[in-house]
Amino acid sequence: MAYIDYYKILGVDKSASQDDIKKAFRKLARKYHPDLNPNDPSAKDKFQEINEANEVLSDPEKRKKYDEYGEHWKHADEFEAQKRAQQQAGGFGGFGGAGQGFSDGNGTYWYSSDGEGFSGGNAGGFSDFFESMFGGHRGGRGQGSAGFRGQDFNAELRLSLRDAAQTHKQILTVNGKQVRITIPAGVADGQVIKLKGYGAEGINGGPAGDLYITFVIAEDPVFKRLGDDLYVDVEVELYTAVLGGEKLVDTLDGKVKLKIKPETQNGTKVRLKGKGFPVYKKEGQFGDLIVTYSVKIPTNLTDRQKELFRELQSMN
Repeated sequence: MAYIDYYKILGVDKSASQDDIKKAFRKLARKYHPDLNPNDPSAKDKFQEINEANEVLSDPEKRKKYDEYGEHWKHADEFEAQKRAQQQAGGFGGFGGAGQGFSDGNGTYWYSSDGEGFSGGNAGGFSDFFESMFGGHRGGRGQGSAGFRGQDFNAELRLSLRDAAQTHKQILTVNGKQVRITIPAGVADGQVIKLKGYGAEGINGGPAGDLYITFVIAEDPVFKRLGDDLYVDVEVELYTAVLGGEKLVDTLDGKVKLKIKPETQNGTKVRLKGKGFPVYKKEGQFGDLIVTYSVKIPTNLTDRQKELFRELQSMN
């Protein structure tokens, strides 16, 4: 198996933080998404590479195994288990002859010919050892038949704020297959959900991988969302702010009529309980809607209107 540099694919350094990796993945995923590059046949392959790299590097445990074992990171647990068993039985040098041995659990022992053991990243005997252990040995008496878990997939699903406020169904195409999912109301931007068993098929009867879906929620032209609360700015005519009156205000489920008190100041906030965003997986619970009044100063005044304002000014 050729070594694939996941750090290089995402364009990040090996010391990159998890946040750096997340940002790099989202940027590249948007750039190479097949739906956005219908005329570029290479975009799909690039997108799959990016997904694979993110699947490994975004998971601290998988990343640690990758940093130590390279392209063979999926087999790290088997390697460590066998290594411990051999050490308990007397160490790697207990079979006699040159080099070091390793049992596949089926009565067959594999040996590294360079005598350097199985440490040291992706170099020499380490890579040869895994090649023989998991699919390419040419000189042994057989191969291990253990099943291995399939690769996880990552997908990005874009929603409007109003879509995210409703429980609804969508169909995703992942690796050429259609997946029908129900999206609960209240999902957040950047939230990730896992669909167990919707990744790549397992090897030798092993379980399938999982599908991780990241939600990307677009900004809304009317509402701003913070947690489960929504915020909206509402213009109020100067005369209404001074004398009081009523104002129709948008909410996610229609318009409501608010009473505006006389002498309402610019920037006044009003909280509407239960008119915000639905709380994720808590049916019937909602955040609040916070309305901020923005007093609109009249323009294009007539001479008479200006005169009246001057009279008011002189009275004060």
